[in-house]
Amino acid sequence: MDRVFSGIQPTGELHIGNWLGAVKNWVELQDRYECLYCAVDLHVLTVKYDPATLAERTREMLVSLMAAGLDPERSIIFAQSHVPEHTRLMWFFTNVTGIGELERMTQFKDKSQRMERVPAGLLMYPVLQAADILLYRANKVPVGEDQVQHLELSRDVARAWNAEFAPDEPYFPEPQPLLTPAKRIMGLDGEAKMSKSLGNTIGIFETPEQIWDKLKPAKTDPARKTKKDPGTPELCNLYTLHQHFSPAETVTAVADKCRSAGWGCLECKRVLADTVTAQLAPIRERGEALRADRSGVDRAIARGAERARALAVDTMRGVERRMGFLPVIQG
Repeated sequence: MDRVFSGIQPTGELHIGNWLGAVKNWVELQDRYECLYCAVDLHVLTVKYDPATLAERTREMLVSLMAAGLDPERSIIFAQSHVPEHTRLMWFFTNVTGIGELERMTQFKDKSQRMERVPAGLLMYPVLQAADILLYRANKVPVGEDQVQHLELSRDVARAWNAEFAPDEPYFPEPQPLLTPAKRIMGLDGEAKMSKSLGNTIGIFETPEQIWDKLKPAKTDPARKTKKDPGTPELCNLYTLHQHFSPAETVTAVADKCRSAGWGCLECKRVLADTVTAQLAPIRERGEALRADRSGVDRAIARGAERARALAVDTMRGVERRMGFLPVIQG
């Protein structure tokens, strides 16, 4: 069976942008592939973060993934830092990766330009990402369009390592992308990608009241200055959310009423609030149940790390043997 790996940083709450853009697809992939899903807490080190909250945020992200439908019995769900082989393999890969390749990465160029002192970890981020994937010899990776370049580097790393250390029979696969059906999810401000740091998100655990409070001021088609002005639904960010959350007949009605000025934007937002609330309600309920069973969650996380590490140790034995390292002799 093909093996899938993907991860998400525990830098904030899981919001509907994450859910639509990645996690909803991960849930569906569980039925077709052998899946590993990870809270990539080591990647957090490339930006400013609060050490006092990292552990709980990592745990909360894993709870959120389980509440959203990832099943610890069908998938391996774990924290990246619980499997030390990630960083060990990263070091091996560092030595088959060119600096020029890393400096050309779009995310590195964008982020480094805003920094007075650029940490080396930011440059090496894609190498750790390659190690995350290839440690489990995953051959499928669900990604959004903005991550395709990093995945291409993972293939380059696999190809370079294989050429040097496994030329006759490639050891690492060249992972292929599984493009996420939902494209870039814009934030409620209609200006930028949905991001917790920009405050333009709806969290998957938010109450109906909180969802409504966030949707009320959300940006819509700028042509609709009054209720009587007709609009173009395709220019309205909230129409995109209707397409993801609302039934087909509701989406059609929203488009018709927008074009004909049959209702105002506030009425459209009220319908969207109701459909978002309805879809997120089961996730919110599962989240509450998981938080109430802290020991059960901790056991699931520990078991996930145990299963992931068994695969990782097996991969590293093959890596170290091919690279010529002295094996550990068990006493």
